[in-house]
Amino acid sequence: MSRLITLLLGGILMMMYGYALEKPADADNFYVSDKVVKEEVSFPTLYNLKIAGNLFKPALMDGQRYPAIIVGHPMGAVKEQSANLYATKMAEYGFVTLAIDLPFWGASEGEPRNSVSPDLYSEAFSAAADYLGTLSCVDAERIGVIGICGSGGFAISAAKIDPRLKAVATVSMYDMGAAVRDGLNKSVTMDARKAMLKHASEQRDIEFSGGEVEYTSGTVHELTDKSTPIEREFFEFYRTERGEVTPPGVSPETTTHPRMTSFVKFMNFYPFNDIEMISPRPLLFIAGENAHSIEFSEDAFRRAAEPKELYIVPGAGHVDLYDRTGLIPFDKLNEFFSKNL
Repeated sequence: MSRLITLLLGGILMMMYGYALEKPADADNFYVSDKVVKEEVSFPTLYNLKIAGNLFKPALMDGQRYPAIIVGHPMGAVKEQSANLYATKMAEYGFVTLAIDLPFWGASEGEPRNSVSPDLYSEAFSAAADYLGTLSCVDAERIGVIGICGSGGFAISAAKIDPRLKAVATVSMYDMGAAVRDGLNKSVTMDARKAMLKHASEQRDIEFSGGEVEYTSGTVHELTDKSTPIEREFFEFYRTERGEVTPPGVSPETTTHPRMTSFVKFMNFYPFNDIEMISPRPLLFIAGENAHSIEFSEDAFRRAAEPKELYIVPGAGHVDLYDRTGLIPFDKLNEFFSKNL
């Protein structure tokens, strides 16, 4: 039924507004490989929140200890959206990989659901390193991270204070702190920021008294002739068969939507401050040439100490690097981690 609705909606939008929701030929979010073995796992954070993950191993292993890579999903998503794809592909190269759900999202613990806590998000990467270090097939001295979209900032935040994370790659990175404080291209005024804070504090009073929960931001649920290119870009991934997924405990109505009351916690999130602390561990920033989010990767690259690299994917947008296997530079990621783990 959802497939039919998607097709009908695409046809209606094409007739009304001159565009269609066509899935790119190389989009493969749900890629499965017979060269990889997948296992569902869970482990606690420092604060005893259970983190859910999918562990991927090369199907043919020889008893040695392998380098490992933790993969974090886009902000508001779940591991089944983009993170599993990256984890599967990197496992094909011979890495043990772990795609995780951040706290409050997907199958990981955390109440209330869809809450924002940058510190707990970052802690999940360190907790993943705790877990990987206990596996007989993993070399605990060779653990790296791939952070996609918002997880890029969370991974950097974790790596600044956790030297066990030996190499960090970000893809289509969002600095969620800057995005909420300043907006894209510094478009949010101080007055608008203060209005957001006032609204969030008033909403806390409402919810504390038993009122209705308010969700914010995230991906729109329908397109109109006034929809922005960025809204359309996210819609075509999260609201169609291309990337839509509703695992147990996940509501399609709230997918990608954080709670308004905690969303403003991002105002205090500055992942790129002291980013030079990561050096001499290497950083790789991957961004699409046409990505609306490229400013965040460029900012992080400017601030970071060596060794660092900014790798621009020609012709790619932000969401293209979630699932378009013809554009995602997996060979570059393999080269980076093979050299540095």
